[in-house]
Amino acid sequence: MYYLIELLASFLAVTVVLTLHEFSHAYVAYKCGDPTPKFNKRLTLNPLAHFDILGLVLFAFAGFGWAKPVPINPYNFNHYKKGLTLTALAGVAMNYITAFLFCPLFYLVTYYVNIPIAALQSLLELFTLYLFLYSVSFCVFNLIPLPPLDGWRVVQAVNRKRGRVYRFLERYGSIILIVLIGIHFLANFMSHYEMLALAGRIFSYVDILGYIMRYVVWAFQWPITALWGLVF
Repeated sequence: MYYLIELLASFLAVTVVLTLHEFSHAYVAYKCGDPTPKFNKRLTLNPLAHFDILGLVLFAFAGFGWAKPVPINPYNFNHYKKGLTLTALAGVAMNYITAFLFCPLFYLVTYYVNIPIAALQSLLELFTLYLFLYSVSFCVFNLIPLPPLDGWRVVQAVNRKRGRVYRFLERYGSIILIVLIGIHFLANFMSHYEMLALAGRIFSYVDILGYIMRYVVWAFQWPITALWGLVF
């Protein structure tokens, strides 16, 4: 029963986090002069317009994933470089801002809300917790400078040179990202089974994505939890 409650809370939180992330991309691009997101019906808070099924499932089970990228035409921006940079950063900025707001919401629910039905209480507590955790993890994951993530869009916006490293990452970055995700998944999966524990430990040594998500997410979370911890 608890597993089902946890799974439902996870999917609900993912729905909110992904929708806000993609909507912010669409809104900022539109405000910078590009009507493409509006023409493609992405200037909306309707979750169905933004979902990518694989990214949604991975997010719910692994704590990070992706949504359907918002289509933009940077040549429509009033200022090309500024518009591209602001649009790329809009999603991660939205996630960090909402993480700052979801953290006290979790504290309020945990400390001051008492629903007689235990299942509903657990659902609400897990939902608000995942809103906070997923917001931070999605922020960090999307800052990785590999296509098609937001971090790569920032690199495109600020990088004037197109050297060998840039061209290599542009061509193979998405493959590198899939490999990193695959290693992280195998390291986590194998660690849960005794007969595969040794192989899981080996994969964990090269789990670069795992190191990023573990330590960078903690670094991003700490200022928020430290600040709100003074209040609660």
